Amino acid sequence: MAGAVILPHPINTPWQDEVKDSKQLRPARREFLSHHIREIAISTGIGIVSHQIVDTQGIVKATRLAMKLAIEQLSLLPQSLLIDYMSLPEVELPQRGIIRGDEQCFSIACASILAKVARDQLMIAFDRTYPGYGLARHKGYGTALHISCLHRLGPSPIHRRSFKPVRDMI
Repeated sequence: MAGAVILPHPINTPWQDEVKDSKQLRPARREFLSHHIREIAISTGIGIVSHQIVDTQGIVKATRLAMKLAIEQLSLLPQSLLIDYMSLPEVELPQRGIIRGDEQCFSIACASILAKVARDQLMIAFDRTYPGYGLARHKGYGTALHISCLHRLGPSPIHRRSFKPVRDMI
């Protein structure tokens, strides 16, 4: 999953200093910020790529595809792209990959927050479809609970077969 956002300039909001790498924020704070980012954004997009694409094409190609899909969801074409770490050669726009971009760039951090909240919501929905895995709780990350559920139930249809520990189980 990847996010894209076009923001107005300048931005002057009471919450902007709280925006940082989505992994450093608690879920409730991410949701709060996601709501406010969407409120002020000119446009937002979320790109979703299935677990099958990740398994067949690899994580880098799948990530690039998700980013491309997120850009295509924008209601207007951005002037240029700021991207966390990588570049998108298949997208014909000026672009800059920024190492640790979600820590250093406000717009990348905003896009990261939008993507993480959307992913969390998807995991909550998957928890209803695949009960017993605790997806609503651990959001699919390799926590001790998640590993325990995998050993007890085996992989669900949405688990990525190319990632450990699922790869070792099949």
